[in-house]
Amino acid sequence: MKEAGEGRTKTAFQTSLRKLQHDYLDLYLIHQPYGDVYGAWRDMESLYRDKRIRAIGVSNFHPDRLIDLMLNNKIAAAVNQIETHPFHQQIETAAFLKANDVQIESWGRFAEGKNNMFTNELLRSIGQEHRKSVAQVVLRWLMQRGVVAIPKSVRRERIAENFNIFDFELDANDMASIASLDQKTSAFFDHRDPEKVKWLVTRR
Repeated sequence: MKEAGEGRTKTAFQTSLRKLQHDYLDLYLIHQPYGDVYGAWRDMESLYRDKRIRAIGVSNFHPDRLIDLMLNNKIAAAVNQIETHPFHQQIETAAFLKANDVQIESWGRFAEGKNNMFTNELLRSIGQEHRKSVAQVVLRWLMQRGVVAIPKSVRRERIAENFNIFDFELDANDMASIASLDQKTSAFFDHRDPEKVKWLVTRR
């Protein structure tokens, strides 16, 4: 949900329902931690109490922004959707979210192929050991870390491949090897960079 703001959020919600031809949503997220976040959250709390939304959450919130939102409102976020992939593993943030009962969900799970993810020698070697693709290794790695990942594809064979990750397990050595890929920085942009924030807020 990008139309954050008291009143605007309920309007955006009704538009979404109309487009989806549904009478409720399972999950509704604030897309960025900017603008009238508190007004948007009050609208979302109201929709949650009216059972129009089953769960409410946020996206791209750093721990300080999230804990501020949680401490100043009645309903805590169920989900924080953040960039999470082998090159930006979000170890500390994941621990914070777990400690505060917020489910971490990945966006950019394959880093959109950046850093040559799909030809990375380490990921390919792990995949060969398990007779799996790099994508399957990454999805399994996310799952074993407790990170929700919802890969999308329009190709039937790719969809089937993404589901086929429950017949193998990454061992401790695999997990430690993948941990070594962490660059601890976004593969896309910094949500705390003032120029990037300005761009995100004014591009609508």
